[in-house]
Amino acid sequence: MTNDEQAIREMVETWLRASCSGDTATVLSLMTKDVVFMVPGREPFGREAFETAAGAQGAPQIDGTNEIMEIQVFGDWAFTRNRIDLTITPSAGDATRRSGYTLTLFRKEADGRWRLARDANLVTAR
Repeated sequence: MTNDEQAIREMVETWLRASCSGDTATVLSLMTKDVVFMVPGREPFGREAFETAAGAQGAPQIDGTNEIMEIQVFGDWAFTRNRIDLTITPSAGDATRRSGYTLTLFRKEADGRWRLARDANLVTAR
């Protein structure tokens, strides 16, 4: 495993830990300024919309796993294909389980850190 692959794996682990603990500041530090998220049934959205949703009062609690199925590095760009299994518990209501795959592009920025730049999330309710 290369240093870049290891750094990306650690970044993915940090993202999940921060998401599960509600640490929005850490999650935001792991994405590029021009990040784009794509999820079913919604127009692509960026960092501002992500931050607003994550910081909203009553934002859901998240718990789960993220398994990297494939990782490829091409210079300052890389991608992962992941299998995600999440339990999402809203502040009011029952927990739901969501699982599926994501395809995520990472960019190595000027400071040498890998950050999430694009994410196509195909996770659905189970």
